[in-house]
Amino acid sequence: MTAPDAPPRLTHLTFHGPLSEARATRIVRRAAHPLRHGGTVLDLGCGWAELTLRLLAEAPEATATGVDLNAEDLERARAEARARGLADRLELVAESATDTTRGPADVVLCLSASHALRPADAEPPHAPEALAALRRLVRPNGRVVLGEGFWQRTPTAGELAAMWPDARAEEHLRLGDLADAAVAAGFRPLWVETASEEEWEEFESGYRADTEEWLAAHAAHPRAAEVRERADRHRAAWLHGYRRVLGVAYLTLVPVD
Repeated sequence: MTAPDAPPRLTHLTFHGPLSEARATRIVRRAAHPLRHGGTVLDLGCGWAELTLRLLAEAPEATATGVDLNAEDLERARAEARARGLADRLELVAESATDTTRGPADVVLCLSASHALRPADAEPPHAPEALAALRRLVRPNGRVVLGEGFWQRTPTAGELAAMWPDARAEEHLRLGDLADAAVAAGFRPLWVETASEEEWEEFESGYRADTEEWLAAHAAHPRAAEVRERADRHRAAWLHGYRRVLGVAYLTLVPVD
């Protein structure tokens, strides 16, 4: 049998972020409050739209739109929507979320995708600009769920050097400052919670699991060196760089009338 040219894409992950089943269930139930009698969901940087699909299941009269640029993730979302009988209530579009004209919606999701709301040349920190955009996109009495990185402590120069290229201490806020930025943007923080270390470990290992399995089975493949280097670099960035330094907060926000 011919070896595939690349590993499968993230098949070990349910969510594209450090998020457990239990936390996702709680977030969905809180976010679904404005959808009791129908309404709309807008998922920005939706990926395969797992949380939106769960919102649609929780709120049978609601409809949703998911926006993302990754065609493979969007196709996975379409397949999942068909399998769950939700395809007629979910529109998926391949486009940028920057300056989007979609919305306003009753529930807006932006999970680890706030970068999609800003121009590529925007200066950090990016959370305040993303929050201002989200405030414009949510209807009165709606809900916003923002999944956003924050520094658990100020990273050292060595930790920054081990992270992603050009990592900067200015990229993220501390948790308290992130909540303050939400208030300044016109929200009240209904719920503030952060990913646990166990959720991070599940995500980071799951993120690379397809790749590690593929490398173990296809060590001599022509692309193995390239794939191995990318996987090793990602693992090193986590273990030597942002582990226990970068957190992810899940903020459920209510717009101020």
